Amino acid sequence: MEQKLLEKLLKDIPDYQAFLTVDEMDESSKRLADEYPDKVAIFEAGKSRKGHPIYCLKIGTGPLNAFMFGCPHPNEPMGAMMLEYFSRKLAEDDELREALGYTWYLIKSIDVDGTQLNEGWFKGPITLTNYTRHYFRPAGYEQAEWTFPMDYKNYHWNTPIPETQTLMRIIDETKPAFMFSLHNAGFGGTYWYVSKDMPELWDKLYAASERQGIPLHLGEPEVNYIKPFAPAIFPFISLADEYDQLEKFATAPPETLLNCGESSDAYARKYGTTALVCELPYFYEPRIMSQKEMPFTRREAALKKLKNSILEDDLIEERYNRVKALISSDNPFAKMVDVCLKDRDQHAQAERGFIESNDAEYARPCKESEAFDNLELPKFYRLFMWTLLIRACEHELEKDRPQAERDLLSAVAKEAEDRFNERAAEAERDIHYQVTPIRRLIGVQLTSGMLIADYVKAHGGEIRP
Repeated sequence: MEQKLLEKLLKDIPDYQAFLTVDEMDESSKRLADEYPDKVAIFEAGKSRKGHPIYCLKIGTGPLNAFMFGCPHPNEPMGAMMLEYFSRKLAEDDELREALGYTWYLIKSIDVDGTQLNEGWFKGPITLTNYTRHYFRPAGYEQAEWTFPMDYKNYHWNTPIPETQTLMRIIDETKPAFMFSLHNAGFGGTYWYVSKDMPELWDKLYAASERQGIPLHLGEPEVNYIKPFAPAIFPFISLADEYDQLEKFATAPPETLLNCGESSDAYARKYGTTALVCELPYFYEPRIMSQKEMPFTRREAALKKLKNSILEDDLIEERYNRVKALISSDNPFAKMVDVCLKDRDQHAQAERGFIESNDAEYARPCKESEAFDNLELPKFYRLFMWTLLIRACEHELEKDRPQAERDLLSAVAKEAEDRFNERAAEAERDIHYQVTPIRRLIGVQLTSGMLIADYVKAHGGEIRP
């Protein structure tokens, strides 16, 4: 892709101040197809579990297929905004469309039901408190990204949800040379997952983030056993790796501790697809990139985080157990609480075992970025579980129930709300965050996608691992 085209693409990104709702995404996609009927096709790729249409845009006639999908986790609408912009630019700009050389398949939200349950924070204000108080994410076994079929050792998963089946159909039919699952992080800096090692691109990815004033995430990775290709650039997380980790450090059989399938990247590998995820933060804090050495080890920080997490989970579990018998099967909020609490001791044991046995990584002095991840950032992430417990109780209170049950649900909801407010005030006080403008986030995500897509095209559509 010529630099002048990329510059034009980045220059025209609107200064979005809010995220689109599912209805707004659908209306915009239909309108685009109406405006450019000779360049844009829209079709119903599938339906959600609640029967909502999942719309896919098809734009371009290039010899290679590319597939991008937003909201693989429904609290991550950043990619939907990127696709809102990118789809229109593809339709409007013949030169751009021809230069890219792809046929593009674009789904703005793959988890429309879950996205709708996040819309309470989409219009702002974008603060730690407002975001976390209106947060929703489904349990792993109901996530579009993590219910692809899997057979590994003693673990077998073959119950993809309807949204995942939609992804599988498009992947099978298009065999994409390039696939971009549009995730984003809640906090930190930029980091990437790529399916193959492409070292000649790493400096270009770093430059894309630096250009938008967003630092690299140099703290703890999402899972402690992953080995990066380069700083902030990782191979994809695999459930098979998680199985191996549990097999090594947990006492229960790994197949009893897992409750989802593989990812889209794992599924698309059979077609030689090059996949990308670019994780970007709503919120930034300067400590996330500090390499300053702290007066304690990384192990001490990681074990303290684990201890604090166990104590917090104890508080949540005590309240959840009081209302668990009142939870209906259609309660989406309680499912995530239940999954996170189930077998938590085994998962904690596996994490502790890895930390205590890995001297190469954990005996050294802790960097400030790692200390922030272990000791400060959990003040933000623990708010999610309190919110899910509150919303689980609120969901049940919408139903016709005996007064005694309503009193119990209301009491637990109030206790959880009080705890949330206390924890949120602590996070707001101790985490000196800035909100990253949506426009800049789109700039990094879009540049990253164009770099990888162009690289794949230059290599004939397939890059060997």
